[in-house]
Amino acid sequence: MGSRSVMLCLIALLVILHAQLWSGRGSIPNVAQLTGQLKAQNELNQQAVQANHQLAAEVRDLKEGLEMIEEKARMELGMIKINEIYVQIARSK
Repeated sequence: MGSRSVMLCLIALLVILHAQLWSGRGSIPNVAQLTGQLKAQNELNQQAVQANHQLAAEVRDLKEGLEMIEEKARMELGMIKINEIYVQIARSK
């Protein structure tokens, strides 16, 4: 009778542990979901790092020389130098 109750306790413990494995916090589906969220967050972080590097390069260029300032003025503000002719080409779709 004693070994039978020990066997039932062990089986009950096994069932409880198995249930914990498939449901609840730290379960296999939960870990898979968290892994997917981690992968998505890592991709967002990588994009942010690239944007930061690009901005740092722009800041460095702006600090070092006037070429970057002139390029930005030409592209964004339409700056034209003295004795320079501005030509705009419109492309049809």
